[in-house]
Amino acid sequence: LWVTLGKGAPAVVFIAHLDEIGFRVTGIQDDGSLDLTPVGGLFPSLWEGKPALVHTRRATVPGVFMPRDSTSSPDLVRTPPHDLRANVGTGSREATAALGIEVGNTLTMPKEFVRLANTRATARSFDDRVGSAAQVLALRHLDRARLRHTVIFVWSVREEIGLEGAEAVANALGLRLSRVHAIDTFVSADSPLESPNFAVAPLGRGAVARALDNSSVTPPAYLDTLVRVVQRRQIPFQVGTTNGGNDGSVFSSYGVPDVPIGWPLRYSHSPAETMDLRDLVSLAEVIRAVAEQW
Repeated sequence: LWVTLGKGAPAVVFIAHLDEIGFRVTGIQDDGSLDLTPVGGLFPSLWEGKPALVHTRRATVPGVFMPRDSTSSPDLVRTPPHDLRANVGTGSREATAALGIEVGNTLTMPKEFVRLANTRATARSFDDRVGSAAQVLALRHLDRARLRHTVIFVWSVREEIGLEGAEAVANALGLRLSRVHAIDTFVSADSPLESPNFAVAPLGRGAVARALDNSSVTPPAYLDTLVRVVQRRQIPFQVGTTNGGNDGSVFSSYGVPDVPIGWPLRYSHSPAETMDLRDLVSLAEVIRAVAEQW
């Protein structure tokens, strides 16, 4: 999905992704259960014993990600599962197929937004629903009269399996761009069991400049400019380094600088991702400031 505003060169892109992690059916057992493979990076053990949704061509079929059989060996309790499976309540291959389920169908789990204390919230696939929402909020309040050049907002797909949607955008735009801003999660170590020595961006303290991750390094001059733009608006903001990749990195083959902007997330790629709503507000304001002033 593309939204283009303003006019004139150079063009600047903001890009957030709509897809999420999940699973794909690779086989149906005689007892009707489903063999699965992960789609995107995740820890299968976090999904055990959780509700499942099988997305068929005709409908969405409820089920459950099957917990491991802990009776056969005590070691299974301590060892992450090698192969996660799902059950939809049937007892045979034929009964499962009668529900429209076939190899290639995808699975997610029920999505529920739950407010926690104060401004915290939890749900699955905040990555990158928060970034996508921030772009909508920024568009809603953007002063189009202040735009100095063309600004393109993109909501991409297939980010979790290799930045494929962003690559298509990069190929379409080529050398037209002066820079790209990937609007995505900052995987934060702001949680009780993680080391504070890397990737700490506390929840509730604002959006985060992803100065470095596994896919890109923000040029220092661009990072400094970004910080100055945000400071002029007095928007809560952080700077950090983290793991993971971002959509903007695939634009580098065209010489387009990648200046990713994130929001801090706990428990990334789990069914209980946790964020602070103040960071969503900060992120939307940062996007608006960058679009209007840079």
